[in-house]
Amino acid sequence: MVREVQITVDCAGPAALASFWAEVLGYRLQDPPPGFDSWDAALASMGVPPEHRDDASAVVDAEGSGPRLYFQRVPEGKAAKNRLHLDVRAAPGLEGDARMAALEVECERLLALGATRVERHEPAPPLGSGWIVMTDPEGNEFCLD
Repeated sequence: MVREVQITVDCAGPAALASFWAEVLGYRLQDPPPGFDSWDAALASMGVPPEHRDDASAVVDAEGSGPRLYFQRVPEGKAAKNRLHLDVRAAPGLEGDARMAALEVECERLLALGATRVERHEPAPPLGSGWIVMTDPEGNEFCLD
């Protein structure tokens, strides 16, 4: 039996991080429940006080094929390197200089969104195709692959 997967990210600012990842992945913010034109209206109707309305946020693939990303506020900050990270497939099918050029273009776009560049790994055939390590605005590592 195939299971659906949701990726959950602990963070300090769910709304901002969800917006960042929506831009990175071409996702969209999850719609509020039916009958509400905004999450703020839905949460107010549920009795959630204003200071808790950024406790969680989610983004979804507009085409419905990718996993939902759920961002939840936690009190502690990031303490170490992620044991699990996302690889953003920005240059599928490309190799060598063309691959690295495509990754550099995407890296520039993500830097403008608030990501940080960590390091570039050059292609090392036969198994290393080259990638760029980055962090999101809260310091979570991910790779442009």
